[in-house]
Amino acid sequence: MVQADLLNQILVAAGMGLLGAVVFTAIGLISGTDETTTLAPPTLLVALLGVPPAGVFTFFLAGAVAKHMTHAVPTALLGIPGDTTAIPLLQDANILRNLGVPHIALRKMVSGGLIAAFLAVPLAVSFAVLLAPFGDIISKSAPWIFMTAAVLIAYLSGGRWASVVTLVPFVLVIVALQAFTASRGVKLSVSYFLGIAIGPLVADLFSVLSPIEGPRMRRDRVRTFSLAPDVKSWSGYFPNPFKVLDATQTRWTLAAAAVSSATFVFSPVAMTVVMGEAVGSRIKHAYHRLTTVLAARNGVTEATYIAEVLIPLIAFGLPLSPVAAGPAAPLFNAPPRFTVDTATGQTHNLHDLLGHWEFLGYGMLAVVLAALVSYPFAMNHARRAALFVSRKVSHEAIIATFVGLIIVISVWEGQVLGLLVILTMGLLGGLLSRTLGFNTGVQFMGYYTAVLTVPALLKLFT
Repeated sequence: MVQADLLNQILVAAGMGLLGAVVFTAIGLISGTDETTTLAPPTLLVALLGVPPAGVFTFFLAGAVAKHMTHAVPTALLGIPGDTTAIPLLQDANILRNLGVPHIALRKMVSGGLIAAFLAVPLAVSFAVLLAPFGDIISKSAPWIFMTAAVLIAYLSGGRWASVVTLVPFVLVIVALQAFTASRGVKLSVSYFLGIAIGPLVADLFSVLSPIEGPRMRRDRVRTFSLAPDVKSWSGYFPNPFKVLDATQTRWTLAAAAVSSATFVFSPVAMTVVMGEAVGSRIKHAYHRLTTVLAARNGVTEATYIAEVLIPLIAFGLPLSPVAAGPAAPLFNAPPRFTVDTATGQTHNLHDLLGHWEFLGYGMLAVVLAALVSYPFAMNHARRAALFVSRKVSHEAIIATFVGLIIVISVWEGQVLGLLVILTMGLLGGLLSRTLGFNTGVQFMGYYTAVLTVPALLKLFT
């Protein structure tokens, strides 16, 4: 009976991981898609539909790994970032594109991401296990840890001190909205997550309606792209990533991924920039430096995302990282399925429902599924896929799909009030992110500060 249950759990996890890999392989091809906007709502939906914990976990992780491989396609071939973490790769990728070898840039990036993903899972799990004995202490200190983490992440964001100061009014807005909805018998949590996640999208939609911003966003001609012909230098469908990268590139990618796998409080973009600079400073030959830095940086995007999910999830059960508080938030808090108790900091989420070995096993399963789907697709069909997306895929249709999903979830949780909270948080958060660099990771930490730290402060002073 136990073996049958385990087999059923593995099959569900494999099926959901395969679904996540396929869906986000496709989404990664679409330029400019934000990780939080695309990863969080589907993961939340999967959790609320009652999918077993292992299935929810593999769906998210396989999706994140797959997306961070195919985001290299628009970045390398079209010269526009596939998502937020691809922005630091854009300059070097454009240089190689101008040299006429965008396919080389693409293959280095994708291969670096694949190698780093396989290394990051066991390293992140090992580091999480070392921190796990301190989990109870950290859980009891959750209100003060979240406040400290919020300030730290705000300072490390693009806004620096502006983001730190903005935390105060932002938190007060959330507290006020909570009091307003509670006075009408409506308790919301998911709506705040979704509002923050789609902030840039909401801000853009409102800007289009503005006579000031609208004309600035309007374009008088269709954007054009130049795609170089594809050149295949291997036989078979699944190229060996260790042959795509030379020995030096492999070593630097593994080293950068190892460092990233042990960190979980820094911005993924910041880690990508810092580790790329560290690698680039040690290679003299210009062309070799460009290709090596691209491989290492894309490896860092994979490793950082994996570590920032696994370490807080395994060790604490609390979303104490920018990724955990943003794209991976539904793994921690998806009421009524998964919860973080705002009064005590106690949890009931994947941290409590899966063991260390399960995180390792299902994490490796997710990476394998993403590798089987995303890696050969990006290596063999990148040019045709980029051509199809740039010509045929309507960004308006993609936006409408996510808007529809978000409306359904918000009305399910809080009817009209849920929708109004999403619009309010989205507009406020989107404008703050655009103007002050107060990004979604900081905003998610601000939300936890509002629900955990503010009540604790009120108890101290009343």
